[in-house]
Amino acid sequence: MEPTIVQRAEQPYIGRRESITMTEFARVADHLPTMFEGLAARGIPIAGAPFFRYRVIDMAAEMVVEAGIPVTEPVDVEAPDFPGVLPAGRYATLIHIGHPDELMSVTARLLDWAQDQGLSWDMTPTPTGEEWGCRLEMLMTNPAEQPDMHKWETALLFKLAD
Repeated sequence: MEPTIVQRAEQPYIGRRESITMTEFARVADHLPTMFEGLAARGIPIAGAPFFRYRVIDMAAEMVVEAGIPVTEPVDVEAPDFPGVLPAGRYATLIHIGHPDELMSVTARLLDWAQDQGLSWDMTPTPTGEEWGCRLEMLMTNPAEQPDMHKWETALLFKLAD
């Protein structure tokens, strides 16, 4: 599939944040089942696919990454969970069907495409890494329904500068 640009509305979510290196990603992913259970126990409706939101990226050091679950409206939660909002705006997007290990090359493809198109990201370089306004990997496949990771669908959604 080719990258496209989509307009997204603001989206409330519940998140949990970690500072990790690339080899520690499971620490973020492992939060999702507990978060889903907590929302279900409180009868809070889910409003979309879960995602990972990359806040700060320094591939050579640490990254700040959130596990998130969209909800229909803002809700109060207890730490370490927190309420958040994905910002409205234009997003460059690319759908990947395949193993999550392939996402680094898919991400590079999306970044290169945007550069070729003359697009600018909602991103600020800092001494601790790139701070992104909104950079998502949305998990479109439920692992309980499709255990074969090579068949998983992931949507990359990176916010463009206004």
